[in-house]
This record gives sequence, structure tokens and C-alpha cells, in this order.
Amino acid sequence: MKKFRIIAPAVVLAALALFIYFRFYFVFGEGVKSGELNYVVYKGVIFKTYEGKLIQSGIRSKTAGTIQSYEFEFSVRDPELARRLMLEGGRSVELHYKEYFGALPWRGFTKFVVDSVVSSSPAPSRQGAAPAPGAGLSEL
Repeated sequence: MKKFRIIAPAVVLAALALFIYFRFYFVFGEGVKSGELNYVVYKGVIFKTYEGKLIQSGIRSKTAGTIQSYEFEFSVRDPELARRLMLEGGRSVELHYKEYFGALPWRGFTKFVVDSVVSSSPAPSRQGAAPAPGAGLSEL
């Protein structure tokens, strides 16, 4: 009976540690997403984290009769990378990310964590966009 009192808590603690590791620290997937960087912000009440959104090309519909663009919401752990991304707003970027099974409050609000910028270029011009005020006018 004494052995059971020692082994049972040890097994429970080991199982709990294994669960926490796989849920919050095991990298489930890695990849690269590309699109137009919408924003990166620094926010939070207790844990301040960098959060961002990437708008990908294409459209989808969550419910019938609606249209929505593909959005990739992510967190950034590195403050230097976050500052760089803040300056890249509106540009076309390719971001390398790691995907976890769960989010930790001090790591960010999402389970996707961006760790590097693969490439960055000016956003493509939009066809049919309204011209800038005064564009195409010549002086008289």
C-alpha cells in the first residue's frame, strides 16, 4: 500500500507534465503564409503581447450569402521582429510560423506564432482602385 501512495502521485504528475508539454510547447506544425500584412499591435491587460493579421488572397463564405477574405491571425514573441512587422504594414509578406495545440497568455492570444519574415515586397496594385486625388491632371 505504501508503494501505491508513492507511485500513483508520480504517475499523475508525469501524465500532467506530458499533457502540458504536448498541449502548449510541442510544435504541431510549421509553415509559411503569404499575403498582405494588415496590422501588428501590442496589446493585453496582464500579459502584453504582439498580435497581427495577414490578409490572404481569395475569398470564402462562413455562412450563406456572405463573403469574407482569408485572414491569418498570429502572435509574435520577438519584440524586434514585431517592430519590423509594424513597419511592413500594407506590404506583401511571407511569414514563417509555428503552430501549437494551445495558446499561452504570455506567448500570445493565438496558437500560431510567427518567428521570421521570409520575404517582403510592396503590395500589388489593385485593379479598378480609385485614382489618387489630382492624379492624371496636367497643369493648365
